Amino acid sequence: MIAVTNSSISDERIAEIVHHIEKTGVQAHVSRGTDRTVIGIIGKADPKLSEQLRQMSGIENVIKISKSYKLASRDFHPDNTVIDIKGVRIGGDELVIMGGPCAVESPEQIDEIARLVKAAGGQVLRGGAFKPRTGPYSFQGVGVEGLEIMAEAGKKHGLLTITEVMTPEYVDICAEHADILQVGTRNMQNFDLLRKLGTIQTPVLLKRGFSSTYDEFLNAAEYILAGGNPNVMLCERGIRTFETYTRNTLDLTAIPVLHQLSHLPVISDPSHGTGRRELVETMCKASVAAGADGLIVEMHTDPDNSMTGDGVQSLFPDQFAKLLQDLEKLAPLCGKTFETEKTPIHA
Repeated sequence: MIAVTNSSISDERIAEIVHHIEKTGVQAHVSRGTDRTVIGIIGKADPKLSEQLRQMSGIENVIKISKSYKLASRDFHPDNTVIDIKGVRIGGDELVIMGGPCAVESPEQIDEIARLVKAAGGQVLRGGAFKPRTGPYSFQGVGVEGLEIMAEAGKKHGLLTITEVMTPEYVDICAEHADILQVGTRNMQNFDLLRKLGTIQTPVLLKRGFSSTYDEFLNAAEYILAGGNPNVMLCERGIRTFETYTRNTLDLTAIPVLHQLSHLPVISDPSHGTGRRELVETMCKASVAAGADGLIVEMHTDPDNSMTGDGVQSLFPDQFAKLLQDLEKLAPLCGKTFETEKTPIHA
């Protein structure tokens, strides 16, 4: 249920209404838009509360939200959420590019890739310090040392950093070193991890589970939002279908659908979505045309010898640079801005 206020309501009156709502044992979340303020009621509300709110001064309408996700719903927050991280605005007019290797392998490797990402025009350096792998004998990442390597490279080259967090116990230390925390497809419904991420303010990139519906995906985001962290991005990274030619099936339909259902920024991952280097560039462009707010793209200086074995989906540096040059031309046609030369980010 949401309560829509009139345009002239004061902050003091909103606080009074919130106090009244929370006295009944439920939570109240205030969302201020350009044209209206919405108060979301989270929890099992007394049936009488709806009518009480309708009678209160300052309340224009009370609407029951049938969706199981409330805070992630566009009904609750009609305006697009824009997450500002050190001047990089994700979810606004700017197309944001996250580039880098699947995993941090060495200081020299990540430093060189960070330099190339920056030179190409990317704003965010990606790289995994902890790697959830299907097989127990595969390379699992270099751990905390990798976080430190990433942070140093990002600072040196003026890039934000994003890395994957796998367990609640590592949330705080990952947040200490990275600007954005990524929840991988296998952990989309790791509810203990999602609850922990709700207790911090570090932005979270939530990847869709490879067998998950839109409803399940948005309910996973709801866990983080309900915990108090409003800085959530949704990432379409491909789903499991009967097709075996590609690693996954990149669901481009998810991009406009998620924008319709939710106010949260939507990022596309064509690298995991296809698993094939020769398809990544095309699907990046298709994702932007579909309305993606950003892309997360694997790029490696020596993909054939990648320690994770994901080199087949990683672009070479020259391919990455050419892709970003093409996106500079494409972005304005799709309502976005993107330039291949960026102003350095200052901490």
